[in-house]
Amino acid sequence: MSEKDAFIKRLVELRVAKGVSARDMSLSLGQSAGYINNIENGVNFPSMTVFFYICDYFGITPKDFFDMEIANPMKAHDLLSAAQGLSDEQLDNLIAIAKGLNRKYVSR
Repeated sequence: MSEKDAFIKRLVELRVAKGVSARDMSLSLGQSAGYINNIENGVNFPSMTVFFYICDYFGITPKDFFDMEIANPMKAHDLLSAAQGLSDEQLDNLIAIAKGLNRKYVSR
C-alpha cells in the first residue's frame, strides 16, 4: 500500500469513527463541501496546514494520525484524560482491566 493510500485509509477510518460525513467534516474545516471527499478519492492531498487542522478536528496529534496500531486515537485520548488524577491503585486496576480486554495480553 502506498503512503498516499495509507493516508486516505486512515482519514476514512478516523472520520467514520467520529461519525461524520465527508461533507460535514469539509465544512467544519472551512473548506468546500467536497474537499474531504476529493482527498478520500485521491483527487487532492491536503496542505500541511490543513493536515494540522484535520488532526485538531479529530483531537489527535499528527503522530497519532500515523500510528496505525492505535485503532481509535480519539478514544485513546479520552481514556488517557479520564485516567488523569487517578491514584496508583486505580491506575493499576484500569491497566488490569485493559489488559484483560486486550487479547494480546490474555496468554501472558
